[in-house]
Amino acid sequence: MDLEKTLLRKVGQAIERFDMIRDGDRVAVGLSGGKDSVTLLEALLLLQKRAPIDFQVCAFTVEQGKFLSPIAPFGDYLKERNVEWLYVRDEPSFRLLEEQPDHGCDMCSRFRRRAVYDIAKKMGANVIALGHTADDFCESLLRNAMFTGRLSALPAVTWSAKKDFRLIRPLVFVTEEITRNFAGALAAPVIPCGCSQKTGTVRRTLRDIFGELEKEHPYLKENLLSAMGNIDVDRLLDPRYLPAGAGGGANARPASAELFPVVMEL
Repeated sequence: MDLEKTLLRKVGQAIERFDMIRDGDRVAVGLSGGKDSVTLLEALLLLQKRAPIDFQVCAFTVEQGKFLSPIAPFGDYLKERNVEWLYVRDEPSFRLLEEQPDHGCDMCSRFRRRAVYDIAKKMGANVIALGHTADDFCESLLRNAMFTGRLSALPAVTWSAKKDFRLIRPLVFVTEEITRNFAGALAAPVIPCGCSQKTGTVRRTLRDIFGELEKEHPYLKENLLSAMGNIDVDRLLDPRYLPAGAGGGANARPASAELFPVVMEL
Protein backbone atom coordinates (compact mmCIF):
# COMPACT_ATOMS: atom_id res chain seq x y z
CA MET A 1 0.00 0.00 0.00
CA ASP A 2 1.31 3.43 -0.96
CA LEU A 3 0.91 5.20 2.39
CA GLU A 4 1.28 8.73 1.06
CA LYS A 5 -1.24 8.14 -1.72
CA THR A 6 -3.73 6.54 0.66
CA LEU A 7 -3.29 9.29 3.25
CA LEU A 8 -3.75 12.13 0.76
CA ARG A 9 -6.76 10.46 -0.83
CA LYS A 10 -8.52 10.10 2.53
CA VAL A 11 -7.61 13.60 3.73
CA GLY A 12 -8.63 15.08 0.37
CA GLN A 13 -11.93 13.22 0.59
CA ALA A 14 -12.63 14.71 4.02
CA ILE A 15 -11.68 18.24 2.98
CA GLU A 16 -13.92 18.10 -0.09
CA ARG A 17 -16.88 16.39 1.57
CA PHE A 18 -17.05 18.75 4.53
CA ASP A 19 -15.73 21.90 2.80
CA MET A 20 -12.95 22.14 5.38
CA ILE A 21 -10.42 24.37 3.63
CA ARG A 22 -11.29 27.25 1.32
CA ASP A 23 -9.36 29.63 -0.89
CA GLY A 24 -7.40 32.16 1.15
CA ASP A 25 -7.56 30.23 4.45
CA ARG A 26 -4.70 30.29 6.91
CA VAL A 27 -4.69 26.93 8.66
CA ALA A 28 -3.03 26.50 12.06
CA VAL A 29 -2.26 22.86 12.82
CA GLY A 30 -2.29 21.85 16.46
CA LEU A 31 0.85 19.77 17.04
CA SER A 32 0.34 17.67 20.14
CA GLY A 33 3.67 15.88 19.79
CA GLY A 34 2.17 12.59 18.65
CA LYS A 35 2.05 10.69 15.37
CA ASP A 36 -1.44 11.87 14.38
CA SER A 37 -0.79 15.61 14.41
CA VAL A 38 2.57 15.19 12.65
CA THR A 39 0.86 13.15 9.93
CA LEU A 40 -1.84 15.82 9.60
CA LEU A 41 0.74 18.57 9.19
CA GLU A 42 2.64 16.66 6.52
CA ALA A 43 -0.57 15.82 4.65
CA LEU A 44 -1.65 19.47 4.54
CA LEU A 45 1.81 20.58 3.39
CA LEU A 46 1.64 18.06 0.54
CA LEU A 47 -1.89 19.06 -0.41
CA GLN A 48 -0.95 22.73 -0.27
CA LYS A 49 1.32 22.13 -3.26
CA ARG A 50 -1.28 20.20 -5.24
CA ALA A 51 -4.64 21.72 -4.35
CA PRO A 52 -6.47 23.97 -6.83
CA ILE A 53 -6.96 26.55 -4.06
CA ASP A 54 -4.46 28.77 -2.28
CA PHE A 55 -4.11 28.33 1.49
CA GLN A 56 -1.37 28.74 4.08
CA VAL A 57 -0.23 26.29 6.75
CA CYS A 58 1.34 27.11 10.11
CA ALA A 59 1.62 25.14 13.36
CA PHE A 60 1.49 25.59 17.12
CA THR A 61 2.04 23.55 20.27
CA VAL A 62 0.48 24.11 23.68
CA GLU A 63 2.70 22.96 26.56
CA GLN A 64 0.54 21.79 29.48
CA GLY A 65 3.26 20.06 31.46
CA LYS A 66 2.53 16.52 30.28
CA PHE A 67 5.05 15.86 27.51
CA LEU A 68 7.26 12.88 28.32
CA SER A 69 10.37 14.50 26.82
CA PRO A 70 11.46 18.00 25.71
CA ILE A 71 9.50 19.42 22.80
CA ALA A 72 12.48 21.38 21.41
CA PRO A 73 13.22 18.84 18.62
CA PHE A 74 9.95 19.81 17.02
CA GLY A 75 11.26 23.34 16.54
CA ASP A 76 14.29 22.10 14.62
CA TYR A 77 12.17 19.79 12.48
CA LEU A 78 9.68 22.53 11.58
CA LYS A 79 12.44 25.01 10.86
CA GLU A 80 13.85 22.59 8.29
CA ARG A 81 10.37 22.30 6.78
CA ASN A 82 10.01 26.13 6.67
CA VAL A 83 6.84 25.92 8.75
CA GLU A 84 6.00 28.80 11.05
CA TRP A 85 5.61 27.38 14.56
CA LEU A 86 4.49 28.95 17.80
CA TYR A 87 5.25 27.15 21.06
CA VAL A 88 3.33 28.37 24.10
CA ARG A 89 3.73 27.30 27.70
CA ASP A 90 0.23 27.60 29.13
CA GLU A 91 0.69 28.78 32.71
CA PRO A 92 -2.98 28.20 33.76
CA SER A 93 -2.55 24.54 32.79
CA PHE A 94 0.58 24.24 34.91
CA ARG A 95 -1.26 25.74 37.89
CA LEU A 96 -4.09 23.27 37.30
CA LEU A 97 -1.57 20.44 37.31
CA GLU A 98 -0.23 21.59 40.69
CA GLU A 99 -3.58 22.30 42.32
CA GLN A 100 -5.57 19.39 40.87
CA PRO A 101 -3.09 16.72 39.70
CA ASP A 102 -5.91 14.18 39.19
CA HIS A 103 -8.06 16.43 37.01
CA GLY A 104 -9.91 14.78 34.15
CA CYS A 105 -9.41 15.07 30.41
CA ASP A 106 -12.41 17.39 30.04
CA MET A 107 -10.84 20.08 32.24
CA CYS A 108 -7.48 19.76 30.49
CA SER A 109 -9.24 20.12 27.13
CA ARG A 110 -11.08 23.22 28.31
CA PHE A 111 -7.83 24.90 29.32
CA ARG A 112 -6.19 23.89 26.05
CA ARG A 113 -9.11 25.18 23.98
CA ARG A 114 -8.81 28.65 25.50
CA ALA A 115 -5.08 28.69 24.80
CA VAL A 116 -5.57 27.45 21.24
CA TYR A 117 -7.94 30.28 20.35
CA ASP A 118 -5.49 32.86 21.70
CA ILE A 119 -2.66 31.28 19.70
CA ALA A 120 -4.65 31.10 16.46
CA LYS A 121 -5.51 34.77 16.80
CA LYS A 122 -1.84 35.68 17.29
CA MET A 123 -0.88 33.67 14.21
CA GLY A 124 -3.55 35.30 12.07
CA ALA A 125 -5.23 31.96 11.37
CA ASN A 126 -8.92 31.55 10.65
CA VAL A 127 -8.87 27.73 10.60
CA ILE A 128 -7.63 25.38 13.31
CA ALA A 129 -6.79 21.81 12.21
CA LEU A 130 -6.91 19.09 14.84
CA GLY A 131 -5.42 15.60 14.52
CA HIS A 132 -8.34 13.40 15.58
CA THR A 133 -8.40 10.19 13.55
CA ALA A 134 -11.07 7.70 12.49
CA ASP A 135 -10.29 5.80 15.69
CA ASP A 136 -11.14 8.87 17.78
CA PHE A 137 -14.45 9.34 15.95
CA CYS A 138 -15.44 5.70 16.50
CA GLU A 139 -14.42 5.76 20.16
CA SER A 140 -16.33 9.01 20.68
CA LEU A 141 -19.48 7.49 19.16
CA LEU A 142 -19.37 4.46 21.46
CA ARG A 143 -18.32 6.46 24.52
CA ASN A 144 -21.20 8.91 24.15
CA ALA A 145 -23.76 6.18 23.44
CA MET A 146 -22.61 3.94 26.29
CA PHE A 147 -21.76 6.47 29.00
CA THR A 148 -23.73 9.68 28.32
CA GLY A 149 -26.88 8.38 26.62
CA ARG A 150 -26.32 10.48 23.49
CA LEU A 151 -25.90 9.29 19.93
CA SER A 152 -23.11 11.63 18.82
CA ALA A 153 -19.43 11.70 17.96
CA LEU A 154 -16.85 14.36 17.09
CA PRO A 155 -17.79 16.97 14.47
CA ALA A 156 -15.70 16.91 11.30
CA VAL A 157 -16.18 20.69 11.05
CA THR A 158 -17.42 23.12 13.66
CA TRP A 159 -17.00 26.73 14.77
CA SER A 160 -15.67 28.38 17.89
CA ALA A 161 -18.33 29.86 20.15
CA LYS A 162 -17.77 33.38 18.81
CA LYS A 163 -17.49 32.14 15.19
CA ASP A 164 -13.90 33.45 15.04
CA PHE A 165 -12.40 30.15 13.93
CA ARG A 166 -13.43 27.14 11.89
CA LEU A 167 -12.24 23.92 13.53
CA ILE A 168 -11.56 21.01 11.19
CA ARG A 169 -10.54 17.36 11.61
CA PRO A 170 -9.12 16.28 8.24
CA LEU A 171 -8.05 12.84 9.52
CA VAL A 172 -11.66 11.71 10.04
CA PHE A 173 -11.26 8.92 7.44
CA VAL A 174 -7.65 8.07 8.40
CA THR A 175 -7.06 5.24 10.86
CA GLU A 176 -4.27 5.26 13.40
CA GLU A 177 -2.69 2.33 11.62
CA ILE A 178 -2.04 4.71 8.73
CA THR A 179 -0.75 7.56 10.92
CA ARG A 180 1.48 5.17 12.86
CA ASN A 181 3.06 3.79 9.71
CA PHE A 182 3.30 7.17 7.98
CA ALA A 183 4.86 8.94 10.98
CA GLY A 184 7.24 6.01 11.41
CA ALA A 185 8.53 6.53 7.88
CA LEU A 186 9.24 10.21 8.52
CA ALA A 187 12.27 11.71 10.18
CA ALA A 188 9.89 13.65 12.43
CA PRO A 189 10.21 13.52 16.22
CA VAL A 190 7.28 11.95 18.07
CA ILE A 191 6.93 13.18 21.65
CA PRO A 192 3.92 11.58 23.37
CA CYS A 193 1.87 13.09 26.15
CA GLY A 194 1.76 11.29 29.49
CA CYS A 195 -2.02 10.98 29.21
CA SER A 196 -1.61 8.64 26.24
CA GLN A 197 0.14 6.15 28.53
CA LYS A 198 -2.68 5.90 31.07
CA THR A 199 -4.35 2.55 31.65
CA GLY A 200 -7.74 1.76 33.16
CA THR A 201 -9.50 4.57 31.29
CA VAL A 202 -12.66 4.31 29.21
CA ARG A 203 -10.67 5.28 26.13
CA ARG A 204 -8.14 2.52 26.73
CA THR A 205 -10.91 0.00 27.33
CA LEU A 206 -12.63 0.93 24.06
CA ARG A 207 -9.34 0.66 22.19
CA ASP A 208 -8.81 -2.81 23.58
CA ILE A 209 -12.34 -3.78 22.53
CA PHE A 210 -11.74 -2.48 19.01
CA GLY A 211 -8.44 -4.33 18.85
CA GLU A 212 -10.09 -7.64 19.70
CA LEU A 213 -13.06 -7.17 17.35
CA GLU A 214 -10.88 -6.11 14.44
CA LYS A 215 -9.05 -9.42 14.51
CA GLU A 216 -12.18 -10.96 12.97
CA HIS A 217 -13.81 -7.83 11.54
CA PRO A 218 -11.04 -5.73 9.92
CA TYR A 219 -13.43 -3.15 8.45
CA LEU A 220 -15.13 -2.34 11.74
CA LYS A 221 -14.04 1.32 11.90
CA GLU A 222 -14.88 1.92 8.24
CA ASN A 223 -18.39 0.56 8.87
CA LEU A 224 -18.87 2.76 11.94
CA LEU A 225 -17.74 5.84 10.01
CA SER A 226 -20.16 4.92 7.24
CA ALA A 227 -22.95 4.56 9.80
CA MET A 228 -22.28 8.06 11.15
CA GLY A 229 -23.01 9.43 7.69
CA ASN A 230 -25.94 7.12 6.93
CA ILE A 231 -28.45 7.75 9.72
CA ASP A 232 -31.88 6.10 9.57
CA VAL A 233 -33.63 8.44 12.01
CA ASP A 234 -36.99 6.67 12.05
CA ARG A 235 -35.23 3.51 13.23
CA LEU A 236 -34.02 5.24 16.40
CA LEU A 237 -35.88 6.29 19.57
CA ASP A 238 -35.97 10.08 19.36
CA PRO A 239 -39.69 10.88 18.81
CA ARG A 240 -38.84 14.21 17.16
CA TYR A 241 -37.72 12.25 14.09
CA LEU A 242 -40.44 9.61 14.01
CA PRO A 243 -43.31 9.92 11.52
CA ALA A 244 -46.47 11.61 12.81
CA GLY A 245 -48.84 8.97 14.14
CA ALA A 246 -45.99 6.64 15.07
CA GLY A 247 -45.11 8.35 18.32
CA GLY A 248 -43.54 11.34 16.62
CA GLY A 249 -44.47 14.74 15.29
CA ALA A 250 -43.78 18.43 15.75
CA ASN A 251 -44.64 18.43 19.47
CA ALA A 252 -42.82 15.23 20.37
CA ARG A 253 -40.35 15.40 23.23
CA PRO A 254 -36.75 14.19 22.76
CA ALA A 255 -35.71 10.96 24.40
CA SER A 256 -33.95 11.59 27.69
CA ALA A 257 -31.83 9.30 29.80
CA GLU A 258 -33.36 11.04 32.84
CA LEU A 259 -36.75 9.52 32.03
CA PHE A 260 -35.59 5.92 32.22
CA PRO A 261 -35.27 5.67 36.04
CA VAL A 262 -38.88 6.87 36.32
CA VAL A 263 -40.04 4.21 33.88
CA MET A 264 -38.15 1.52 35.78
CA GLU A 265 -39.95 2.44 39.02
CA LEU A 266 -43.45 2.00 37.55
